[in-house]
Amino acid sequence: MRYSGLKVIKEALTGHKGWRPTWRDPEPKKSYDVVIIGGGGHGLATAYYLAKNHGLTNVAVIEKGWIGGGNVGRNTTIIRSNYLLDGNEPFYELSLKLWEGLEQDFNYNAMVSQRGILNLVHTDAQRDAARRRGNAMILNGSDAELLDTDGVREMYPFLNFNNARFPIKGGLLHRRGGTVRHDAVAWGYARGADLRGVDIIQNCEVTGFKIENGRCLGVETTKGFIGANKVASCVAGSSSRVMEKAGMRLPIESHVLQAFVSEGLKPVLDGVITFGAGHFYCSQSDKGGLVFGGDLDMYNSYAQRGNLPVVEDVMEGGMALIPALGRVRMLRSWGGIMDMSMDGSPFIDKTHIDGLYFNGGWCYGGFKATPASGWCYAHLLATDTPHKVATAYRLDRFRRGCMIDEKGQGAQPNLH
Repeated sequence: MRYSGLKVIKEALTGHKGWRPTWRDPEPKKSYDVVIIGGGGHGLATAYYLAKNHGLTNVAVIEKGWIGGGNVGRNTTIIRSNYLLDGNEPFYELSLKLWEGLEQDFNYNAMVSQRGILNLVHTDAQRDAARRRGNAMILNGSDAELLDTDGVREMYPFLNFNNARFPIKGGLLHRRGGTVRHDAVAWGYARGADLRGVDIIQNCEVTGFKIENGRCLGVETTKGFIGANKVASCVAGSSSRVMEKAGMRLPIESHVLQAFVSEGLKPVLDGVITFGAGHFYCSQSDKGGLVFGGDLDMYNSYAQRGNLPVVEDVMEGGMALIPALGRVRMLRSWGGIMDMSMDGSPFIDKTHIDGLYFNGGWCYGGFKATPASGWCYAHLLATDTPHKVATAYRLDRFRRGCMIDEKGQGAQPNLH
């Protein structure tokens, strides 16, 4: 079923009796060409592009919960392509280009809104770093503008420009960045994959791998054994726990990241802004709530809930940047598990076990990477070669000394 204006009008006139479920609810077959573990944005995008780009439709996506119930539905919805290093920027630029045509591609309203992202700078050194990053973005085909204080004031006059500790000296503006309705991304990819014959199997948890003579033959699940020529793990914050079942220890730590939504307000913020003197970023949803987040809870955890010291830190950052936030009531907050890699960059690679592939280590960057992650993972699964914009995302890069340390923080995952 394709969506169209005529279909909406017809259903409105006939009591909405013609709508069908967006995807099927099949029982798993005995075996598939490819089994993807994880029905989040990356897993569903991988299945969609396997079918669309490579004609592989004997594919199953196995999800322990429900579609859209993981990190793809628990983030702050931001998309951007504003990285510094050559290992990252071409990948995220591909992702942004895919976002720009996504709704037409999978015929689903994901509410892609390129409202712009402004990274504020508060020191001369930060301005130099922003200029360097902006030049790297432009060299890789993205867009960047360096604004002075008056340029920022013209866009957002309500910011605290005269803060004695953190005066706003300008900002790096990325006009093509913006926001997307996160759960609609999962639904759109799920629908597109299902239409092409992919089985999406919910409430089916992987409990083990069947590995013989160095080759992965399938997965043990709560719905029985499912054979596969190739098994692709794609489970974000659960990566280390799932891959442990295959005997692998990953260069990843899991940390909680919290996000917050305020009560609904009249339109006050038409873009995304990030505080350069603390970890705080904010946008306004189409329903009016201010959506913002901050830094990690710094200890390792698999718990999807945060702690009050980080709540206090985020609110302090917000108040330092936008004093008017003090009059806004918070509506809700939540925590998601980030798979933080040792250098802050992800992995899309084969493992040392034949037939077993890994996609993870996305740190804060998982949502905006969704289209390119699926595109490149599907390319790897179909051809057994890395996509040209993902050649740096190899598991052995630490042994080779080829880290992609975007923030220059060294081997401490929670600082990236």
